[in-house]
Amino acid sequence: MRIRFPSWRAVAAAGLALPLATCALNPATGQNEISLVSESQEIAMGREAVVAVAQQTPDYPDSALQAYVNRVGQKLAAVGERPSLPWQFRIVSDPSVNAFALPGGFIYITTGLMTDLESEAELASVLGHETGHVTARHSARQITRQELAQLGLVAGSIASSTFAQYAGALSQGLQLLFLSYSRADESQADALGFRYALKGGYDVRAMRDVFITLDGVTQAAGGARLPTWQSTHPAPADRITATDLRLAAAKVNYDSLYLGRSQYLHRIDGMVYGDDPRHGYFDGSLFLHPDLRFQFAFPSGWKTFNVAASVSGESQAQDAIVQVTLAQGSPDSAARALFNQQGVQSANVGATRINGLAAVSGDFSAQDQNTAIRGRASFVSWGNRTYALVGYTTSDRWSSYQGAISAALQSFRPLTDPQALAVQPMHLRIETLSKPRTLAQFYRMSPTGVSLAELCLVNRVDSTQVLPAGTIIKRVLKGGT
Repeated sequence: MRIRFPSWRAVAAAGLALPLATCALNPATGQNEISLVSESQEIAMGREAVVAVAQQTPDYPDSALQAYVNRVGQKLAAVGERPSLPWQFRIVSDPSVNAFALPGGFIYITTGLMTDLESEAELASVLGHETGHVTARHSARQITRQELAQLGLVAGSIASSTFAQYAGALSQGLQLLFLSYSRADESQADALGFRYALKGGYDVRAMRDVFITLDGVTQAAGGARLPTWQSTHPAPADRITATDLRLAAAKVNYDSLYLGRSQYLHRIDGMVYGDDPRHGYFDGSLFLHPDLRFQFAFPSGWKTFNVAASVSGESQAQDAIVQVTLAQGSPDSAARALFNQQGVQSANVGATRINGLAAVSGDFSAQDQNTAIRGRASFVSWGNRTYALVGYTTSDRWSSYQGAISAALQSFRPLTDPQALAVQPMHLRIETLSKPRTLAQFYRMSPTGVSLAELCLVNRVDSTQVLPAGTIIKRVLKGGT
């Protein structure tokens, strides 16, 4: 199971009471603006959201690389307007091309974006942009705007709060995952990121290269690698133009600034590229988890989500959910914890076996505000763990989904396929050309796990361009090689 980033809107709504509106000075802009969020609350929101991120996404398991990214980020934070915040910069294992900032100074960059970058200066440009969102208090501003407009912080969902422990990850995943910034906020963060990277001694021409690369990824990407910033950020062409204006206005000797291409590329040598199937992967509607050695079949045609805390499926009409999570205790105690909750009515609860595994199953119903919920849950013991298999919908739709939900819950079984159990992720290898070659020639001579077009994209060169001897390039190796 792996992660999608959590909605810290839910954190803000559930964990903190907002104060009366006050007038506050924005440290990055120097302008007074109405705010419902104090700095201490901003930090508290960020710390709450950090816990949510940790529960839903694994940190990338390379302590040296994590420390490197944090050092670069801390250098940028130190030259910003809010150096005393508890800044943290982390890499998360996610193939999407993304970076995001939580309020209070907690910054994340995905492995998907790390593998697309080419230099430390580019990394600084990305981290500087996210730092700008924090220094300019964009999160606090958006919360204030929404509260003042009485829009509320959390989108509606069929997920009952009664079953939040089982459906929380999915109910967040089905909604907008971040509090969207305006295009003006994004442009301001670009300007601030440029400023911080330049103050940090980086060759800020790299910011232009980042925008060109992100535009290329947007045009060519599909599936999980699609940049998640696409809908709210200014058009790449506009960002490139704005960067060119900043470069011209700065009037510095850029050749004297730090790029750090070879240093960065050798840092990411061996990094996982794309999804890590060891954390679970889909073969159609069938989910296979090599590390935990189980498989589970979702109803055909449902949209599926694989996050660190759960693997879930959503009906095409978005009115039914099936989810697999880990539960505490034995199947019997986990079942009692659900079926004996206040407000839950249970029926047909009893011990059973699912594909030879000991289990406790039963039906349930509950009322949450104006929504009546019906569903079925099974708690299965496998590999010294207890798995909670839960499916539900609104009461008026139960007859339509009962068969599909029951069949899905009965599909849980041990994974025994040797090929599935042995699957490994792709990873980068940084190589230096010993003689002049085109990337097409290199591709024919060296096995790779991606298409020539994707290899060109990740290396930012045309397939027919002759690269001189000594050129450092990225090679994507198949899993297990």
